[in-house]
Parts: sequence; structure tokens; C-alpha cells
Amino acid sequence: MCKPVTCEVCGKTTWDGCGRHIEEVKATVPVDQWCDGNHDAEPAPLPPAA
Repeated sequence: MCKPVTCEVCGKTTWDGCGRHIEEVKATVPVDQWCDGNHDAEPAPLPPAA
């Protein structure tokens, strides 16, 4: 079963698991928060500490 995870590069949501349930995971994530896998050489900056 697939599950949502945070992309280590951009901080958006991607998936982890078998790959057969990606669409189910994507259905729970707003489109603008889904990692498309197209990354620049540098990772996104981390959010400020609380």
C-alpha cells in the first residue's frame, strides 16, 4: 500500500510504497502541494524554526 511522504528535495508531498496506489495518495493532496519530481540542483530552503 502506498502512503504520502514529504519530498526531501522540495518539501512537497510525494508517495512511498508499492506504486499501485499512487492515484489514491494523490487524491488526498492539493494539486499545488504534489511533488512533480522536477527539481533544480539546490533543495528548497527549510522553513524558519518556531
